[in-house]
Amino acid sequence: MGEHIAKSNFDERERMVFVQHLIDDIKSLETMIKERMIESDVVRIGAEQEMCLINSDYRPAAKSLEIIKAIDDPHFTTELASYNMEANLDPVQLGNECFRSMQEQLESLLKKARNKAEEHNTRILLTGILPTISRDELRMEFMTPILRYYKLNDILKAWRGDDFSVRIKGADELSLHHDSVLFEACNTSFQLHLQIPQDDFIKSYNWAQAISGPVLGTACNSPLLLGKELWRETRIALFQQSLDTRKWTKAVKEQVARVGFGERWQIASPAEIFKQDISTHRILLTKPIERSSLDVLREGKIPKLEALSLFNSTVYRWNRPCYGVGNGKPHLRIENRYIPSGPTVIDEIANFAFWVGLMVGRPTKYDDLPCIMDFREAKVNFLRAAQNGRQAMFSWMGRAMTVKKLVREELLPIAYEGLRKFQVNESDIVELLGIIDERVGKGTGADWQINNFRSLRKQIKLDSAIVQLTKAMYHNQLTNVPVHQWKNIEGMDKTMEAFHWVGQIMSTKLMKLYEDDYANLAIAIMQWNNIHHLPVENGKGELVGLLTWSHIEKLGRMDMHEVRVSDIMINEVITVEPKTEIEVAKKMMADHQIGCLPVCVDTHIVGIISKVDL
Repeated sequence: MGEHIAKSNFDERERMVFVQHLIDDIKSLETMIKERMIESDVVRIGAEQEMCLINSDYRPAAKSLEIIKAIDDPHFTTELASYNMEANLDPVQLGNECFRSMQEQLESLLKKARNKAEEHNTRILLTGILPTISRDELRMEFMTPILRYYKLNDILKAWRGDDFSVRIKGADELSLHHDSVLFEACNTSFQLHLQIPQDDFIKSYNWAQAISGPVLGTACNSPLLLGKELWRETRIALFQQSLDTRKWTKAVKEQVARVGFGERWQIASPAEIFKQDISTHRILLTKPIERSSLDVLREGKIPKLEALSLFNSTVYRWNRPCYGVGNGKPHLRIENRYIPSGPTVIDEIANFAFWVGLMVGRPTKYDDLPCIMDFREAKVNFLRAAQNGRQAMFSWMGRAMTVKKLVREELLPIAYEGLRKFQVNESDIVELLGIIDERVGKGTGADWQINNFRSLRKQIKLDSAIVQLTKAMYHNQLTNVPVHQWKNIEGMDKTMEAFHWVGQIMSTKLMKLYEDDYANLAIAIMQWNNIHHLPVENGKGELVGLLTWSHIEKLGRMDMHEVRVSDIMINEVITVEPKTEIEVAKKMMADHQIGCLPVCVDTHIVGIISKVDL
């Protein structure tokens, strides 16, 4: 997402030329594979760290451009939203102190980022989804002002032809429409890269798919979105739905999602995976390219395959094949995109070591996965892990196994063997894989968030709860103590200074009436629940009135059996928005001598604020 296309016209001429470059890139890749030009005598690892920017209230801070400019380090780049940014780690050869080296560089980059962020009254937080993100930060003004991002948004919206929909069901349910790709910006990840020898690529890619479920199950860190408790790794559902351009019709037809796990095992060359994606997904972005990769190859030079790389960056496989050039040599690698950011650097490096150890330690019995495991089994395991985390039950080679049993009995031994095969420092292996072993038994970042969120919600309102949770995550993260050792939140910090807007203190669990309801039923509902005011909606879900107990009492002894709510409700309703300042709302209630204010987004009520809330 970070590539800038400053000179692109995105016109039909550019698109036509780009298509030919894309076809040429596939031919060039096939030639390099056939002539065994792909670097295969060394294995390197690399990573990309996405991070959230937050202010002193632990809410999103849209300052990425200012902070990146102040850091002045090419390792850092922008992300889709202006409250996120990314640091790219240098690739290192697998072996010896590689993970310690990765950790040291990541900590150094984060320290640099934190120092410059502090100068802008901003903090850095690593988390899969920021608990305090709200609908307000998903508006277009929070998109990083870079041409590529705006073009991406415009094209996806045009293809969709309608608003995007998000519907995710967990302990709570989130169901809403949105009109931009910024929902994707809720997700931050720790993306892992592993270079693969060309002859082993297909076997490795299939193995990467097979282990995705259990690896994700040990690493979940994104259970909350917009104050809702959803999946243990909500990013998986959110990312797919936020970029879903498929059109739904009355006909049952096969459509491949742009974000996904894949549809089948791979059986041919790495180039075939790219061909599949080009065949099933439209070209999203283009850019001017000076020379054909085939011409570059004929001159004995190594092409960058710019068209293929750009296209590949807009197809979001959770395990994504990648082509690159390093030190003048072409290579292939697998990018693991499903690991969330956080909870701490040491947790991330442990996830990294576990995945890499599994990948390079693959036993020969798993070389031909299409013969021993149904692809749908791997796909369902991945979804179960995203939904249930370490509580998921997997089907593994025909056996039903818990995450704990599968990881401890089958996968950790493979990871140990793989890392030892590449002579990674034994002390690092024991420490990092020991964290995975402890975490799968004691709890992931998602487990910690959910346990504390539920506890906080019993004591304080939603907004205060997510602020307290985010604050605790931030301070725990600075200690770099792995998440399975984090203590639960005890006591309440003062949060009054964080209360600015009505949306932070309003009641959101609302009972509602409809304008054609009978008044006697409405009165009974108010008496049963000790409620003094109820909003009234029409058939479209729009706020059309308010029924209050004081207003009913003024009506005297009316026979309510045949009277409709629409006959007795207040029609001229004074409302506020979630971002209305609390002091303004308080003054409105005093000026109009009313006991409550409905909180609306457009014509739809999303909460209510009363004197009790104030």
